[in-house]
Amino acid sequence: MLPRSLSRIGVGKYMIKKDFLDNGLAVVTEAMPHVRSVAVGIWLRRGSRHELPAKGGISHFIEHMVFKGTTRRTQVQIAEEMDAIGGQTDAFTAKEYASFNAKVLDEHLPQVVDLLADIVLNPSFDAEELERERKVIFEEIKMVEDTPDDLVHEIFIESFWPNHPLGLPILGTQESVAALDRDQLLGFFRETYAPANLIVSAAGNLEHGKVVELIEGYFRPLRTPANGVHEFPPAVAAAVRFREKDLEQVHLVVGTVAPPQSHNDRYTSYVLNTILGGTMSSRLFQVIREKRGLAYTVFSGLSGYRDAGNLTIYAATSPENSSQVVELVLDELRRIRREPVPSEELRRAKDHLKGSFMLGLESTGARMSQLARDEMYFGRQLSLDEVLLGIEAVHPEDVIRLAGEMFEQRPLGLTAVGNLKQFKPLPERLVA
Repeated sequence: MLPRSLSRIGVGKYMIKKDFLDNGLAVVTEAMPHVRSVAVGIWLRRGSRHELPAKGGISHFIEHMVFKGTTRRTQVQIAEEMDAIGGQTDAFTAKEYASFNAKVLDEHLPQVVDLLADIVLNPSFDAEELERERKVIFEEIKMVEDTPDDLVHEIFIESFWPNHPLGLPILGTQESVAALDRDQLLGFFRETYAPANLIVSAAGNLEHGKVVELIEGYFRPLRTPANGVHEFPPAVAAAVRFREKDLEQVHLVVGTVAPPQSHNDRYTSYVLNTILGGTMSSRLFQVIREKRGLAYTVFSGLSGYRDAGNLTIYAATSPENSSQVVELVLDELRRIRREPVPSEELRRAKDHLKGSFMLGLESTGARMSQLARDEMYFGRQLSLDEVLLGIEAVHPEDVIRLAGEMFEQRPLGLTAVGNLKQFKPLPERLVA
């Protein structure tokens, strides 16, 4: 007998439906009858912030290992079966969750659910595959060191949230990954992949009842109790960090706190970020790239978590221009917290955000991901109208107030990676 539907939310001409299996697993779907594809994801409400430091990278290691064979399939069979139905598969580990997902033609929904359920429920953790994959992860860690735009962000976040899991790398370190053994991976997997920690989301040409029936057929026997985790917000240490590296450019990150994922100020932060560095017409892009030609890449971005968030500004520039770029960034931070945003600029930022959001609704993969994230962070689905109204409700005084809280009332963090011999000395406490 299928569980009863707990909620049904109309979003435009689509319908979002949610059920819980009797073991606590959530199933959320959105019917999009005009398409021929279905995107399905199995989402885990645990990520790298839920690891002990000595086991850093274990969540990411497990993400790799589930594709290396199950009790029913070899690694080759997993790859061949997905290729045989023309599917696109992906998996990733984030700070607060992990995802295993695929997009296929609607007619192949039963096959892809069978495959995803198998890799999430029955990985074999073969010892030989484990050692091979450990070497692959070592190479992935080395790749970050050789990719300065990734490296500068890793160093920044580690110094911005020191001694906190959110400040540690998702991949772990060479030392922590080297120390992980099969028993540790298997133990972490068994206690973490519990039904109450799982969400299955699907979007596309589907029938909700049939999806729930498929999922229940595989996940109903899963009875592992949810493992308790203690989350606490990170303390901010807005440090100035330098890493000398033989590079043609200096890679810079300036950052500060931002609202958490579900905070009431989230829409204001979206607008602020868009104005500051989120588009080609943004202030930082226009001032640093278009007017002065000091960088090819410059942008700002938001990262939101359950109890914390940050805004970072990234730029890559020649060593002789690095100090000037930092000063220009600080100038723009001062301007946005002191001067009301002109109505035309505010209108442009809002329309950009609304357009980007609505265009995302055309993709079954994006809709599937949004369903899962809304369930994780809000426990409900945010309707299109709610999001658009939230963006539209932002006023100039909201932007200037939040900018003051973010850029004036606390010091900023800065990380620079590259040839720093021409970098002018900075104060230990960097403020806008």
